[in-house]
Amino acid sequence: MKKFSRRDFLRASALSVGAVAISTGLAGCPFPTDDNENGRPVSFTHGVASGDPLQDAVILWTRVRPDSTPEIPVVTRWEVATDADFANLTHTGSIRSTQAHDYTVKVDVRNLSPGQTYYYRFRAGNRISATGRTRTLPEGSVSNVRLAVLSCANYPAGHFHAYAEAAAEDHLDAVVHLGDYIYEYDNDGFGTEDAEELGRTLPADNNVELITLADYRRRYAVYRSDVSLQALHARAPFIVVWDDHEVANDAWENGAENHNAGEGDFGERKLNALQAWFEWLPIRPASSDDRETIYRTFRFGDLVSLHMLDTRIIGRDQQLDYANYLTQTGIDAQRFQADLTDPNRTMLGAEQLGWIQTALAQSAQSNTTWDVLGQQVLMGRMMLPAEMLANFINPDPSVLLPMFQELAMLKARYLQGDPSLTEAEIARITTVLPYNLDAWDGYFVEREVLLETARKLNRNLVVLAGDTHNAWANDLKTMSGEIAGVEFATAGVTSPGLEQYLQLPDAQVPAAEQALELLVDDLKYLNINQRGYMIVEFTREEARAEWRFISSVKTQEYGLDSARGHAMKTLPGAGNRTLLPVV
Repeated sequence: MKKFSRRDFLRASALSVGAVAISTGLAGCPFPTDDNENGRPVSFTHGVASGDPLQDAVILWTRVRPDSTPEIPVVTRWEVATDADFANLTHTGSIRSTQAHDYTVKVDVRNLSPGQTYYYRFRAGNRISATGRTRTLPEGSVSNVRLAVLSCANYPAGHFHAYAEAAAEDHLDAVVHLGDYIYEYDNDGFGTEDAEELGRTLPADNNVELITLADYRRRYAVYRSDVSLQALHARAPFIVVWDDHEVANDAWENGAENHNAGEGDFGERKLNALQAWFEWLPIRPASSDDRETIYRTFRFGDLVSLHMLDTRIIGRDQQLDYANYLTQTGIDAQRFQADLTDPNRTMLGAEQLGWIQTALAQSAQSNTTWDVLGQQVLMGRMMLPAEMLANFINPDPSVLLPMFQELAMLKARYLQGDPSLTEAEIARITTVLPYNLDAWDGYFVEREVLLETARKLNRNLVVLAGDTHNAWANDLKTMSGEIAGVEFATAGVTSPGLEQYLQLPDAQVPAAEQALELLVDDLKYLNINQRGYMIVEFTREEARAEWRFISSVKTQEYGLDSARGHAMKTLPGAGNRTLLPVV
């Protein structure tokens, strides 16, 4: 298998650089002309977007293509203004969109003012795009930052109502998308069982598993045709990272669970996937001149430093698999423990780990109130009684829920110091194993290094996570039990969660949630059966997460389930930094 090198990564991002224009102000010369200026029909069918905001810059995005063949370059103009009527223009310019970049266009608009709302649009031929609204990052003293946090949007699995609701929020400084923006499966893959009834089957030219560049590009086109996603992109700037499904399920640096024999070289597949990602999302690409990768920091004045990580593609070692440790008498615990705690085992890679440690130190020097990690997978310890794991592999609801309840009762008695518990009963709840080896639980030492770094620097650490399709809140502690921060994890936009995997009927969900919260030591909140998003708000006094849940992603008609909405907060300062309920 070809190893995917840093040079390959730079190639993937640099392939989109030719479609990026730099805009520093009002254009001083006439727009170029081309055939589309003479009435050739063109379309803005995938909306507009902005992203990667800085104090003085933001990326703008659209896709415009000719409606007829042959497909020729399209002259695309942009306009940026401080008002929605475009009376006060600040930036104009033009670029040719070409087939080489799938007719996507990016504009890096510079010389903007900090903390300012701007409006933008594109023109091509006789067509005008939708108007987008974006915002630069604030600088100096900042009192409030409000983010929408989303992940895991599987188009065939349901309607993107979470995107529509986030777009309707009163005020957003940015939208943080933690990955699984698309899914690579074919029409019979994960989450597709209701697609035909929902009218969300994949089109005939893209109903296969994604392998080629054309495959990935077409899948983005399907997703970006969704009006709810278009509305959110037009509403606020996105700050994005990828997770695994932008390439293939359970991806790691040099492979993936869903890359199989006969599907070609994984390195080439990954290159195709990342090129399409850079083309279709409003991110500043790395290049031979810009050696940055997708881990990067966004500073909201002196209040929040948002550090976006790549826990998936660049540095991750292959996931451990319990199947490789099974013996005739059970799990080879000694060999598993040795591999799990291998100090050389990495999720971030040495370069990225060093970068985030430096970034946290810089935040400490600048006295930023909150350090936030925007990343993909759960960081909290999800340690479950070992006997439960076999039932998770092949779940039987008739067995699973009684086991949940029985073990939870034993755990409650154990925490109360019940002297009547037998050694065997105590062993059942204290013999624990990590539930998800694809998460930080499978990268034990590196998590400890990261948490200890934050703790020793006295940082107020908040970790944002996606990936699981479920909502979680965890206290983050070092192995010595020291508080290091908190974790807020968002539900997925549409992807099915634990309720489907464990085959739990709705009536059994509350009992299962209560049992899990008791069994997992640092788990303070969970919702395992609903889709939605998070609003995370930061002030000097607190960081608060509010989970919004959609009543159903399986129907066009829906509402927010206010009965199950939930909020938690944490306070800054040593001695605080644990999760508290919001009442």
